[in-house]
Amino acid sequence: MHDLFSDFRPKVEEIYPETFVLPHFTDSKVLKPLVNTIVRSAPFRHMMTPMGYYTNVALTNCGSWGWHSDITGYRYVKQDPQTQRNWPAIPPKFMQLAKNAAQTVGFANFEPDACLINCYQIGSQLGSHQDKNEQDFKWPIVSVSIGLPATFQIFGKIRSGSPINYQLLDGDVMVWGGKSRLIYHGVKKLQADKLNPKTQQRINITFRKAR
Repeated sequence: MHDLFSDFRPKVEEIYPETFVLPHFTDSKVLKPLVNTIVRSAPFRHMMTPMGYYTNVALTNCGSWGWHSDITGYRYVKQDPQTQRNWPAIPPKFMQLAKNAAQTVGFANFEPDACLINCYQIGSQLGSHQDKNEQDFKWPIVSVSIGLPATFQIFGKIRSGSPINYQLLDGDVMVWGGKSRLIYHGVKKLQADKLNPKTQQRINITFRKAR
């Protein structure tokens, strides 16, 4: 992981107003073992949506709050409904990464208390949606990509239409906030990488300030 207090100056791409990509900002080899530790305590699962079907992408959480979905709606909860225990804590290296990425693009003092971890298998996708279950939208979303490339889609202020497509690679970090905090966004169907057949999934770590 890059240290912002060294001589390193990361590349920043603003791909949409107040939506930034930091290419190769982090090292997935550092993050994967931490993800595995979290998953041992809070396994990936497909949650039921209020519409009565299960999420296409498996997910879990760490932090003081965890994002949860069931037939009654979307919300943050303090305990894992599967285990009735608190979610695992956000690892310090995760916290440093989230704060550094946010600071790099101008969002100071970001202190995430929720970290949603998605596991995309080949063929899975995420439909257009907003991240809007948080209490205060002044804080950004910080999203980290590990594994297979994925096409991130930005629809903007409407749910559908012609999106901006951007390919996120292993180690890329995306940050959006401000006027773009409530953009509709999604992920196209995940494709296999013929040049890297041993990589079979994408892990997406998303940091939020829930409360």
